[in-house]
Amino acid sequence: MKAITHLLKGKEKNIGEETILQSLPHPDFRFASPFIVLHHFPAKSYPKNSPPERLHPHPHRGFAPVTFMFQGEGFHNDSKGNSGTIKGGEVQWMFAGRGLLHSEGPSKQFLKDGGAYEFVQLWVNVPAQNKLDEPFYQQSAAEEMPLISNEKGIELKLASGSYNDLTGPLKSHTPITSIFGKVDPGKSLTLNAADGYWTLLYILDGSVTVNDKEVTGQHLIVFDKAGSEIKLTTHAETKMLYLSGEPINEPVAARGNIVMNTVEELNKADQDFAEGKFGKLDF
Repeated sequence: MKAITHLLKGKEKNIGEETILQSLPHPDFRFASPFIVLHHFPAKSYPKNSPPERLHPHPHRGFAPVTFMFQGEGFHNDSKGNSGTIKGGEVQWMFAGRGLLHSEGPSKQFLKDGGAYEFVQLWVNVPAQNKLDEPFYQQSAAEEMPLISNEKGIELKLASGSYNDLTGPLKSHTPITSIFGKVDPGKSLTLNAADGYWTLLYILDGSVTVNDKEVTGQHLIVFDKAGSEIKLTTHAETKMLYLSGEPINEPVAARGNIVMNTVEELNKADQDFAEGKFGKLDF
């Protein structure tokens, strides 16, 4: 069994005009590469005909920002000409590579219709040899991701990597298993993880016992790399994101929206951005 080493409560962080919850990095735990950042935009209700709301175009280099949409509808676009709308239960995976600009926020149609909006954004690191590769964009609809269990009330889908005899549709430079969704109350299940991998479980809401420890919403669990099983029992409807990835045992230098290996590489990224090498992007 994988032992729990950290239980981290998400900390409020202002991004633009919104407040998100950041559980990685955390004052008590920096990161578990390939997992660098985990942000939760908690459920928010938008009235009909809400005004436009987007994060201004911002630069990324050296990693993949990944959005797991739990409720609502978000729109992403980048300076490479990629764009996509993702609804609740869908995933957007953008590899920034050598550099691009990214803009994101609720879609125009969602703001017109109103409703609940909630997502988790994860920053996935890549090995040094891939950091300056060509960027790419991918997304997956709910029906493209296999359920990890056929049991009624366990709606957890495999977005990337391998799990038992299943394969997720989204591809990564780093071997990563990502599973997300919701579980009804009173359900018990075992999640499998590779021995030696960093493994995380983020609980968005609800209540669940994890290896004999009760965990409530807005907490990130970090497990010891040793071991291969995690046992769960839910006490309320619970939304969660499960992550397990092969460690990248390389230095990490992160600043702003850039993740590289050295400070010199961060400085070069800042210079390239100032010189317009990340392209141009309207809202």
